[in-house]
Amino acid sequence: MLMRYIPRQIFPKFHEAMQAFPALLLTGPRQSGKTTFLKEEILPLGYQIHYLDDLTTRLFIKEDPLGFLQAYSPPLIFDEIQYAPEILPLVKRRIDENRRPGQWILTGSQQFQLMQNITESLAGRIAIFSLLPFSLSESLQAAAEYSLAEWIYTGGYPEVVVIQQGAQQGLWMNSYLQTYLERDVRNLRQVGDLNQFERFVKAIAARSSQILNYSEISRDIGISVPTAKQWISVLEASQVIYLLSPYFRNFGKRLFKAPKVYMVDTGLLAALLGYRNGMEILNGPLAGAFFETAIVSELLKWFANAGLKPALYYWRTRDGQEIDLLIEIAGKLFPAEIKLTATPTKSHLKGFERIKAIMPDYLHEQSLLICTVEKETPLPFNTIALPWQRLPLYARNWEV
Repeated sequence: MLMRYIPRQIFPKFHEAMQAFPALLLTGPRQSGKTTFLKEEILPLGYQIHYLDDLTTRLFIKEDPLGFLQAYSPPLIFDEIQYAPEILPLVKRRIDENRRPGQWILTGSQQFQLMQNITESLAGRIAIFSLLPFSLSESLQAAAEYSLAEWIYTGGYPEVVVIQQGAQQGLWMNSYLQTYLERDVRNLRQVGDLNQFERFVKAIAARSSQILNYSEISRDIGISVPTAKQWISVLEASQVIYLLSPYFRNFGKRLFKAPKVYMVDTGLLAALLGYRNGMEILNGPLAGAFFETAIVSELLKWFANAGLKPALYYWRTRDGQEIDLLIEIAGKLFPAEIKLTATPTKSHLKGFERIKAIMPDYLHEQSLLICTVEKETPLPFNTIALPWQRLPLYARNWEV
């Protein structure tokens, strides 16, 4: 069965960068649709693509990188560039000889290895984009309507959304995890025991939307705290998880306070925790955590599709008062609470009252309570109760 192509929201910003930068890098998690995006959107513009996970192509580059580049003229796409980093210095030389925009497009999934090579070779010459799994708007192009249970359980990996929904989803997710472990993680020196690492991933999944406690995780898995930190960096760099920093006006403090951890995809989260359908999730003890994870992931995709570094934070006082999200747009902070409720109460607004009293000059005048109400509803403290389905439409009004 052929997979129907769903146009990606990243294209306008990506195409805009093609007119300004000599090289572009498209990174993102495994199976997020990078190669399909390039084949459908970029190849028709006159590019030639080389798949560097192909052994013959890779051997040609390793044995004679200069000869390879002499055999092909840009505009070129190198898919999975991490398999042939030898070519990057030569690409840099070609760019320095001719800085015509949009001539070199690179992709890669193994970002933890890739970014170091790119930084060393093409700094100042390349625009970097991240293609994450489908946003809600993209998923709705494949299925005209989603219930909350379906959206959370399915997640956003294109093949799952378009083809594998239903009985085969669990098999696809398990195969995805095994491929990730065997191809992306296996060769890392800091990951010696893949079975233990898989248990670690499941332990992180069980803590999605919680403050990250390295000591607790290391004790539960039986690894050292330094190892837990190394493995978190692997998951973050390969975009399996996202770390949400606390907000402080003093930037240095953000670096030393514990972040909250989120899985980037709720479908993978469901598979890791053994859920079999969306209603089982919503009727279970982790329903709120799944909902919060889904909303944070949706906003993460909004920033990525706009070609921006995510400006998302959480806010917490010493006495435990908390705001789930501060969304920084055009120098102002949107406070947002994420609650799995259709009946907002005053208790949901306490954080807004507190933060507006402490730092009014930094905040957007409006606050959001993202929840399951049927329609947008005004609340005290200039707050809007926003249905989760309308978040993509609401975000379109943000200035970037």
